[in-house]
Amino acid sequence: MTITAAAAVRPYQQYVYAYPHKTAYRPLPPERASLRDLWADEPKDALSLYFHIPFCEVRCGFCNLFTRIGAPDGLTTAYLDALERQASAVREALGDGARFANAAFGGGTPTFLEAAELERLCDLAERGLGADLAAVPLSVEASPATATADRLAVLAARGTTRLSLGVQSFDDAEARTAVRPQRRADVEAALGRIRDAAVPVLNIDLIYGIEGQTERSFTRSLDAALAWRPEELYLYPLYVRPLTGLGRQRGRVSGDAEWDEQRLRLYRHGRDHLLAHGYEQVSMRMFRRADAPVTGGEDYACQTDGMVGLGCGARSYTSRLHYSFDYAVDMHRIRSIVDAYTTRTAEGFRRADFGWEMDGDETRRRHLLQSLLQAEGMEIAGYRARFGTAPADDFAAELDRFRERGWLDEHAGPRLLRLSAEGLAHSDALGPELFSAAVRARMAAYEPK
Repeated sequence: MTITAAAAVRPYQQYVYAYPHKTAYRPLPPERASLRDLWADEPKDALSLYFHIPFCEVRCGFCNLFTRIGAPDGLTTAYLDALERQASAVREALGDGARFANAAFGGGTPTFLEAAELERLCDLAERGLGADLAAVPLSVEASPATATADRLAVLAARGTTRLSLGVQSFDDAEARTAVRPQRRADVEAALGRIRDAAVPVLNIDLIYGIEGQTERSFTRSLDAALAWRPEELYLYPLYVRPLTGLGRQRGRVSGDAEWDEQRLRLYRHGRDHLLAHGYEQVSMRMFRRADAPVTGGEDYACQTDGMVGLGCGARSYTSRLHYSFDYAVDMHRIRSIVDAYTTRTAEGFRRADFGWEMDGDETRRRHLLQSLLQAEGMEIAGYRARFGTAPADDFAAELDRFRERGWLDEHAGPRLLRLSAEGLAHSDALGPELFSAAVRARMAAYEPK
């Protein structure tokens, strides 16, 4: 089939950042909901800690994240109070000996919280859950408007090793088209404050596929970002999803052949531009400066280790169950979920609400998917050691299809399964093809709300 036939595959189907997606989760029966039981027999020596802050000053037109615009007086305090109750319940469920290998604050926009509230958030991680933020990698997401000097000072002092700034475009007109009201001057000022705070790793997010964007305008944004020598750069394809600002407007939608061609062209242009400027490709989206420190937590592997998520938009992973609170995209529904979270009692936090049971097949799929979508690929011996089989035994049809399309690196050798450059470019098509029939059915039955 090779590249010609592969071109018939829609390249932008779904960004697979976790498997399965929360749209496959369903309400859990009471007998499966106790956190103490869920974590009783789990390894807890290299956990990942995630705090979700569901507030933003604005909601971008492309955003379908679980976040609300602004917060009435008292809401952020009530939210942190609820996080404290949840942290107590989670620590009780984990028991003694739990250790965190990394931590992250995401959202939403964690830096929506004021400096004193960020101090309290860090205290919840350390005193509430026993995480040593000074000793483990800590990643925090921020926006230009909320990356203020006092907030950054708190984060730097509390051990933040990575600060991710959502810029999306340095072109003011492109930012407006993406329904992201910002000025380049404000973005540059925020980047200056971040560099002054001396956080070891700066990541800048950029988006390609905006209406009217060209290689020339994308290059201007790339070069503006490169001027700050960020340790990391993420290049995201624009998606238009239901219930988002852009989704409510008439215009391009996923599956538009002309738009797919534009995004693929801009992706390849951006990739080649960054590679030529001393960056290494880590995944379809992630590029790391060749001399930059790696801050991901060397003893944590997302394929095998658990995640503890706190906050109403967070998810948690054990080997047998992935769980979270309710999920929504619609702003009215999100506000009601946030409000309900802030009134939940300590007892209410001792159980899980929504989730997905992980069996052997799903665990294999998750391992292969999350390994294969990384540029370095997957050691076949590691897969065999964990599951007793080879990837070709479990996913023969899928791998044959990927190979026929030219998506696998035929020069990787017999010990490594790795994507080709074309395979990485089609990560958002390849990933969904590894979803199980059960997950596909659940996601298709989900009604956006």
